[in-house]
Amino acid sequence: MAIRILVMLVFVSFLSMQEILAQNNFHNFYNYLWGSNHFSVNPQGTEVQLLMDKSYGAGFRSKLDYGSGLFHIRMKIPEKKTGGIVTSFYLTSAPDNNQDPGNHYELDFEFLGTNGTVQTNVYNNDRGNREQSFNLWFNPSQDFHTYEILWNSRQIVFLVDYIPIRVFNNNNARGIDYPSKPMHVEASVWNADWSGTVDWSQAPFIARFQDFGFKACPASLGARCNRLNYWQFGQGQLQKMQQYRRLYMTYDYCAQPYTAKPECAFNNK
Repeated sequence: MAIRILVMLVFVSFLSMQEILAQNNFHNFYNYLWGSNHFSVNPQGTEVQLLMDKSYGAGFRSKLDYGSGLFHIRMKIPEKKTGGIVTSFYLTSAPDNNQDPGNHYELDFEFLGTNGTVQTNVYNNDRGNREQSFNLWFNPSQDFHTYEILWNSRQIVFLVDYIPIRVFNNNNARGIDYPSKPMHVEASVWNADWSGTVDWSQAPFIARFQDFGFKACPASLGARCNRLNYWQFGQGQLQKMQQYRRLYMTYDYCAQPYTAKPECAFNNK
């Protein structure tokens, strides 16, 4: 962690403030997707607010589709306590605004309600059901925190504040499918019955997003995206991931025979 922060500081010292702002500007990476007046972006393009009330929520998506990358956002979930409100940041191959995307690829961070539980999920050309959930070591409604998804031809890694919490390895050689189609990035706030009951007396619910830049390979580059690798576990990081999973993971689809899938034998070891 200390080495990463030092590298970031050295890098920033060579950038002008204008260049830094351009890297983090919403309009350089994303477009409005849905939500009408429930979506707003500040004049500087450095923060987006998505509002959820009884009528609808809101969302935005990346301008491009990608073949690999390290995708991140800083996010602050709604402060008012309720179930049923889902604040999400994810990659997906599904078409925009498709109510039933069917079998597809998707990599999710989803906050289920506003009590601080975050669920990760992988849709592997199917309907998902690979949930792993965590009660985080901080209150995600009180400040912005960084959520990252690494995806390349070797592995998928979910990270929170630069700490890896989940790995999904490419096991094509063992006959296990692996996300291989172009995906775009989306973020949204919406309500779902399966995530709890919404206390609408607390509405509106407002989710905030910052730090929009990311490093990724546009899908237009095709197979060249498969040669890019953005992550390797440093010394002690695997042990730290295992420690955080023991302390904070509350649900693991691999833990029970009736929900486990073949890849469970090869991931998060």
